[in-house]
Amino acid sequence: MSSSTPKVRKDRSHYLYIGVIVAVVAGITLGIVVPDFAVKLQPLGDLFVNLVKMMISPVIFCTIVLGVGSVASAAQVGKVGGLALGYFITMSTFALAIGLVVGNLIKPGEGLNLTDELRSAGSEQVGEKESGWDFVLGIVPDTLVSALTSGEVLQTLFVALLFGFALQAMGSAGQPVLTGIEHIQRVVFRILAMIMWLAPIGAFGAMAAVVGATGVDALKSLAMVMIAFYITCVLFVFGILGTLLRVASGVSVFSLLRYLGREFLLIVSTSSSESALPRLIAKMEHAGVDRTTVGVVVPTGYSFNLDGTAIYLTMASLFVAEAMGDPLSIGEQISLLIFMIIASKGAAGVSGAGLATLAGGLNSHRPDLVEGVGLIVGIDRFMSEARALTNFAGNSIATVLVGHWTGSLDRAQLDAVLAGERPFDEATMLDSPDEEEQREVTPA
Repeated sequence: MSSSTPKVRKDRSHYLYIGVIVAVVAGITLGIVVPDFAVKLQPLGDLFVNLVKMMISPVIFCTIVLGVGSVASAAQVGKVGGLALGYFITMSTFALAIGLVVGNLIKPGEGLNLTDELRSAGSEQVGEKESGWDFVLGIVPDTLVSALTSGEVLQTLFVALLFGFALQAMGSAGQPVLTGIEHIQRVVFRILAMIMWLAPIGAFGAMAAVVGATGVDALKSLAMVMIAFYITCVLFVFGILGTLLRVASGVSVFSLLRYLGREFLLIVSTSSSESALPRLIAKMEHAGVDRTTVGVVVPTGYSFNLDGTAIYLTMASLFVAEAMGDPLSIGEQISLLIFMIIASKGAAGVSGAGLATLAGGLNSHRPDLVEGVGLIVGIDRFMSEARALTNFAGNSIATVLVGHWTGSLDRAQLDAVLAGERPFDEATMLDSPDEEEQREVTPA
C-alpha cells in the first residue's frame, strides 16, 4: 500500500537574491573602472523601480479593501489607524531629536567650502512649494479610478478605505465582490513575483550609475556626515525601536529584521523602500498580523512614518548651514525641521525625494542656504539607502506593535515564522486558503 505525499515546490528564490548581490558588486566595480559608461546605465535601475512602483496602487487597494471589507465593525479600522498615526508622530519626534543632538555634537559641515558647480547643483533641487491645503486637497483624486493610476499612495489609501467601508455596509451582498478582489490580489502578487526576477538587472544599473557619477574620492570628502548618519539610524532602529518592541511585545528586533532580510537587500540595491512595500504587506500577513491591521498600518506608514527622513533632514540641514558658515540657531532648527517633516509626507519611500524636500524646505525658510544642498548631492544616494532602510524597519516594527496593542496579532504564528518553522511562500507571496482558515487570531 503506497501513500501519496504532496509534492513540495522547490524554492529557487535564493538564486534571485544571490544574483542581486553579484549585480551590486559588479555595478560598483564597473562604476570605478569605466565611470563614463557606468553612468549611462542608470535607466536600468529606473526601469526596475518603475516596474515595482507600477504595482504599488493595486497591491494597496486590494489589501485594504479585503481587510476593511471583511471586518465586522468599522470601529476596529479607526482604532488601528488612530493608534498607528499617534505612534508614527511620536517616533518621528524621537528621530528628529536624535538627529538634532548628533548634528549639533559633530558639526559635520565646519570648514567646507562651496564651489560654483556645487552651488548650481543645490539650486536645481528646489521645486515648487506646496501649501498645507494643497496637500489635503491632493488626497482626493480627480476620479474614483484615477486613484489607481496616479501613483499617489494617499489617494489610493483614501479610495480603498471608501470602497472597503461600502462593502462592509453591504454585508453579505458585498461578499461576491470581496471574493473577486481576493482573486485579483493573487494575480497582482503573482505579477510582482515575476517582476522581482529583474531585480539583479535593476541593481546592476543603479549601483554602476551612482558610483560612476560620484567616484570614490567624492565620497571620502563627505565621509563624516554619511557615517554619522548611518550610525544614528542604527542607534535609532536597534536602540529605541528595538527596545520598544522587546518591552512592549517581547519580540526580538533581530529576529524580525532577519525575517525581512531579503527586503532589506532589495532596498539597498534600489535605494527605495517603496520597492519592498508589496512584499512587506505579504510578509506581515504571513507573520500573523491581521489583514486589516496590515492594510491600514503599512500604507499609512509609507506616507507618515518618516523616522529615517526626519534624521536625514535634521542632520543635512545642520550640515548645510555649517558649510555655508551660517549655523542655525536652536529656534531656527526646530521651526525649519518641523515644517520639513510635515511637508515631506510621502518622501519616505521615494528615491531622491529627501533631497528635493531638503532643498524646498530651506528655500521656504532660509533661501540663503539652498545653494549648500549641492554639497550632499554626491552622497545623497547612499544616504537615501539609510533613509529607506530606517523607514522600512520602522514600518515593520510598527505593524507588529499595533497588531499587538489591538489584539490583532497571532503570536503563535509570529513566533513560528520568526523561528523559521513556517517559511514564506516566495512563489505566490500569499498563504494558501487552507492555511488562512487554520489560523485563529490570538489576542496579545
